[in-house]
Amino acid sequence: MQHSFYIPVMGTGFTIDTPLAVAKYGVSSVIPLVDDVLIEKMRKLYCHKFHKPYTAITSEQEDFRAERITAYLNLVQEIVNEQVAKLKALTFTPGNELCTYFDMLPDGALKKGYQEMLLETDLAKKEQLQKILLQAIVPGGIDVNIMTKLDRANMRQGKTLPYQFNDAAAALRGFAHSNLHSTIIFSAGFNPHLFGYLSQFKDFIPDANNRLKKKICLKVSDYRSAAIQGKYLAKRGLWVSEYRVESPLNCGGHAFINDGQLLGPILEEFRQNKTELVQTLHEFYSTSLKNLNIPYSEVPQPIRITAQGGIGTNKEHDFLINYYELDGAGWASPFLLVPEVTNVDAATLAKLLAANETDIFLSNSSPLGVPFWNLRNSGSEEARIERIKNNNPGSRCTKGYAKIFSTDDGKPICTASREYQMAKLSELDQSNISDTQKTALRDNILSKSCICTDLAGCVEIKNLIDPNATPAICPGPNLLNFKKISTLKEMINHIYGRCSLLINKDRQHMFIREAQLQINYLLNEIKNASLGLPTRSQQKINEVKQNLLEGIEYYQNLAQEVLQDQKEKFLNALQTLRQEIENIQTSIATQST
Repeated sequence: MQHSFYIPVMGTGFTIDTPLAVAKYGVSSVIPLVDDVLIEKMRKLYCHKFHKPYTAITSEQEDFRAERITAYLNLVQEIVNEQVAKLKALTFTPGNELCTYFDMLPDGALKKGYQEMLLETDLAKKEQLQKILLQAIVPGGIDVNIMTKLDRANMRQGKTLPYQFNDAAAALRGFAHSNLHSTIIFSAGFNPHLFGYLSQFKDFIPDANNRLKKKICLKVSDYRSAAIQGKYLAKRGLWVSEYRVESPLNCGGHAFINDGQLLGPILEEFRQNKTELVQTLHEFYSTSLKNLNIPYSEVPQPIRITAQGGIGTNKEHDFLINYYELDGAGWASPFLLVPEVTNVDAATLAKLLAANETDIFLSNSSPLGVPFWNLRNSGSEEARIERIKNNNPGSRCTKGYAKIFSTDDGKPICTASREYQMAKLSELDQSNISDTQKTALRDNILSKSCICTDLAGCVEIKNLIDPNATPAICPGPNLLNFKKISTLKEMINHIYGRCSLLINKDRQHMFIREAQLQINYLLNEIKNASLGLPTRSQQKINEVKQNLLEGIEYYQNLAQEVLQDQKEKFLNALQTLRQEIENIQTSIATQST
């Protein structure tokens, strides 16, 4: 990898074509594979833009979801290959794309070689150095993401189709059949059926040279989860090439809450146990390959450990990479302010720039039942509130990707749909509970939005696909520290410490911010329990408090040992957090089911 950062998946459309903007510069990014309807629209758009032949893949075709994904990924790969070929054909002229490739690199051997070439006066030596540099150009990864929870069973002519036509399985097949040599990232938890399906595709099995054409990455919440899932796959002859650790609350999109474990202690466990993890998994992996009569190497496949969530400065970035020995770090929400990289329409972009602490909030909007970062005045939120005012709550369910719950008669349904919300409101009106509880439960029912459709809104408006879309957007709280529309080069310079794009010079350290978000969530959960809303058990609530205290202690020791910059400020903030945690009364009135 040329860069020490990558651009994670964002929503269903914000990074759907990001590789076309960044891969030629060696930057890796992630395409979401949720919305095949949007994917097909984007394939049509780029076929026309780059004068490629286009034949529609309609929903009448048997395997349309997988085929749409394969066709789009192949198109992106083809265009990136052409972009890189054009870049390599350029001469080293200051300001062109070839020089930009090297200008944006982090400090290192390749960057040093480029700078030496620029200073070289001997023309023969200069030409030789240029040849070496051209050979070193590597495009960034065109990676993809599948949310394992979104694995809806599908029907045709009234009959449920076999598992391979489930949403996640079809998306996996679409990637597996593509020409990409890249990584698939699984997020949102353990799906044994989907993981078992992986073994049917030869690109995930090592070739005669022990190389993997396609690699597996798991987005995980902690070391234990990584070890369990890695072992499950290794026993089936599948190697996890990367574990991507995500802060549960300091990232945009869905917030998959853990039990109060903080990012620093989690990464510490990976740092201390990585060698053991590799060796243990290799034993299961090699045994499985042997039993399958597949050649294998005694040398384990490499494993990358990466992390993402709320990184805002070069010092934080470098500390994560160097201290925790990471192989990369993800920068997401700040790239929403880089129009050449992500899909945000002009009106939503203006709202992001004007947003304050109350505008970006952790909502109940997701029909998955998982907390979801939201923008309070997005087109989606404004439309949801307007429907409620008109006594017509809920949305028409046109795409159905979130139909993962069932009615009493077994019919799949989405909690953001009009059908579901009207039925639940009717049940609530007939219940014998207090008015306070009714209000809280009513607000919870009505909070759900159709993110299947609305998360495609920004890209559809920006690309003139649907100018009437009501876009949803899911920035993380770290976005509030950035208030400037930037170029790709400016954002990369910020990441590598060559400039600063921060508007909030007094922003909290990412570790402090994450701990505060965990405390806020715990306090809100205790409050919700008194209103009759679902919460974790009393035992879990107590466990969260204890884990937070242990995390604060870890950071206090870390600051004393290795943190130099603003150590006193960091320690004072930790002490304030400790006192806040200790003062939390964790007794809850209602236990969760």
